[in-house]
Amino acid sequence: MTTFTILVFCLAFTMLFTVPARGAEGSPTEIALVGCAHIHTPDFVNRLKKRQDVKVVSVWDHDAERAKRNAQELGAVVAEDLNQIWADKRIKAVIICSETVRHLELVTAAAKAKKQIYAEKPIGIGAKDAYAMSDAIADNGVLFQTGYFMRGDPKLQFLKEQIAKGAFGKITRIRGCNAHEGALGGWFDKDWRWMADPKRSGVGAFGDLGTHSLDLMLWLMDRPVKRVTAATSMGTARYENCDELGEGILVFEDGTIGTLAAGWDDLSNPVSLEIAGTEGHATIMNGQLFFQSKNVEGADGKHPWTKLPAGQAHPFDRFLDAITGKPDVTLITAHEAAYRSAVMDALYEGAKNQKWADVQQPAGK
Repeated sequence: MTTFTILVFCLAFTMLFTVPARGAEGSPTEIALVGCAHIHTPDFVNRLKKRQDVKVVSVWDHDAERAKRNAQELGAVVAEDLNQIWADKRIKAVIICSETVRHLELVTAAAKAKKQIYAEKPIGIGAKDAYAMSDAIADNGVLFQTGYFMRGDPKLQFLKEQIAKGAFGKITRIRGCNAHEGALGGWFDKDWRWMADPKRSGVGAFGDLGTHSLDLMLWLMDRPVKRVTAATSMGTARYENCDELGEGILVFEDGTIGTLAAGWDDLSNPVSLEIAGTEGHATIMNGQLFFQSKNVEGADGKHPWTKLPAGQAHPFDRFLDAITGKPDVTLITAHEAAYRSAVMDALYEGAKNQKWADVQQPAGK
């Protein structure tokens, strides 16, 4: 047997019996679940249970029973004191699914403890809290991610590309709509009651669902908003002092007009997005994209457009990919999340005062 053959055999033998590393020591990345209040928590728990490269070792919630229930499902221990999580060097990241009113304390503490952070949307009760969290995350150099999952849809990825290529010419108008039957169906009557209590959630239906469409509009337009106003309604008045729907108007710095609709009183959501420009038009309706452009061959807007790029994984999974060392993972920045809270804050101010409201900018802007 030649020396070369022996080397090849040894290399093959080594590769055959070597387990790919998951983390610096070849073990799963250890994380903690901090707060289990959000309606998306059960979905995240299921996603975590399917991963082999991450392990939830600790769960905290101010509701002891809720913490115990989720800890048992994840095979984790209950942290009686949050300092147990902040001080534990093994824990590299935290998933924050608490009531929104608790975000400022939890996100700021997690950032100071150098934990990578996934925090459910909206990041803050209003602009001040949101920018404070964004600053803490930036100052401590930790990763951040939040739950704006709609961006990953292939149709939205396509529209982002086409806007960048100039397929729409000058965009003059953009409209986002996001609605479901949450109030009609009593979704927030029991387990998720806090989400219909603006003292704990910061917003009602308009802000809860509207933040997703707002994110899309701001992401697609990629320019600041100059002023906003809105109108909200109690709708069926199922939840005390909580809006169930709303409509907003946004004026971007370049003059583009945006309109935003959201609510919990709709049996269906027929129109998700509309973009109008001097050379193109797009509508997403009932899950289908209709696209028209003078600059794109075959884009006549008469039939659903199906030439789409690959979509992105759910932002929660992308966060887990990032903390386990996968390269080139696209994350939503804390500044983006904070700016969405600031715009929504101004929309509610406009609705309350029945006037135009300016969007609060970060300090130094």
